[in-house]
Amino acid sequence: MTRPTRKAVFVFSVSVPIALLLISFKSGIWYLSLCYPAAAFALFTADALSALRSHRVTMEITHPKNLCLGHSGAAKVKITADGYRDNAAFDAMLEQSGEADPPVVNSGRTREGVALIDLPIVPQRRGRIILNAVWVRWKSPLGFFERVRRDAVHGYINIIPDVKGAYDEALRFFSSDAEYGVKSQRFKGDGAEFDDLREYAPGMDNRFIDWKSSARHRKLLCKEFRRERNHHVVIGFDTGRLMTEPLDGIPRIDHAIRAGLCLGWASLHGGDFLGGCGFDVRFRSFIKPGRGMPYFSRFQHFAAELTYAAEETNFTLGIAELHSRLTRRSLVVLFTEFVDTIQAELLIESLKWTVRKHAVIFVTLRDPLLSKLRNTEPRDFRDAARAVIAGDFIKEREIVLGRIAKMGVHCLDVTASRLSASLLNCYLRVKQKGLI
Repeated sequence: MTRPTRKAVFVFSVSVPIALLLISFKSGIWYLSLCYPAAAFALFTADALSALRSHRVTMEITHPKNLCLGHSGAAKVKITADGYRDNAAFDAMLEQSGEADPPVVNSGRTREGVALIDLPIVPQRRGRIILNAVWVRWKSPLGFFERVRRDAVHGYINIIPDVKGAYDEALRFFSSDAEYGVKSQRFKGDGAEFDDLREYAPGMDNRFIDWKSSARHRKLLCKEFRRERNHHVVIGFDTGRLMTEPLDGIPRIDHAIRAGLCLGWASLHGGDFLGGCGFDVRFRSFIKPGRGMPYFSRFQHFAAELTYAAEETNFTLGIAELHSRLTRRSLVVLFTEFVDTIQAELLIESLKWTVRKHAVIFVTLRDPLLSKLRNTEPRDFRDAARAVIAGDFIKEREIVLGRIAKMGVHCLDVTASRLSASLLNCYLRVKQKGLI
């Protein structure tokens, strides 16, 4: 499609006041007023004929098959201008559908007849982004006309959880005190599983002296222990309405999935079993606990299929169904969210039954906006009202978390940036104390 630019419209519209001036000055030379439009028309024609033809432009579009949420990608457009000068300028834009930022127009110039343009893609949610077509625009040499071309793509990009970010966070966490690092570290003396006997030395705990072995070897020997493995770690994801609220541009559920993947990688690497479930108004999905690093891909696939629900979460049904599917004592990590004490009553009642048989880590994401509103110095009545309401929300939240902690549940209420590291620390503390 070829169309005139604003520059062409302006140049041609100038002929109207020129003609009026000539006629008002001397009406006998009215025919001279036609010279300017004729010259402009001739110039437009010459410019249009010298423009790059559409059939001489070929496009090749490449795009990633998968993209992690929280990271941006790009579709690369290679434009070849056959038999045209090297300084041709092109504008390109993606035609896409799905949960992503609006497409932007990027420009590029040809070098040796080829132009390379990157079109950014920034996902907002997990799922799939459909790439329908690519629009390309270029102008004539004098800029009086522009040609627009649309090439269909029929491609898509799968938006998956941030596996790379979770893996990097786990490696950074274990790099300093890596319990499951590259070297095999057995952490003797820490845990409850017998590992070896060692000759007694001053400073050792007398409670760990093995008197029978000491009598048999005629010297004092102490027992050494190591941390237990083969535990079941089950991660529960609340996929209800509150978990779809964005924090730092990413829904709460996706922050939870990233931290869950980080914990899953660490637990599998440490020899534990890993399982998971998802629930909102009803119990959606469940993956049985499995072990071994190859099992991480199955857990990743399970996390990628967790949906975004618009309904309120039924905590009673979800936790009861999870409780019925666990056949042995496990560490249950529950990612969820609540608003006030009234909504949390059913959640607390459901947790009472779970904490009797399992170790539970209760994880929520703290919204920094509430603290900001509460601590901001008010300038008018509206600011004061916001500070009071934000303070009430924070107070009710602390009351609920305090009640849950009194039941023996390990509570985490942290910001999104500290979620993964805090969860890994809590997981290691639970294992160190032998609570599973």
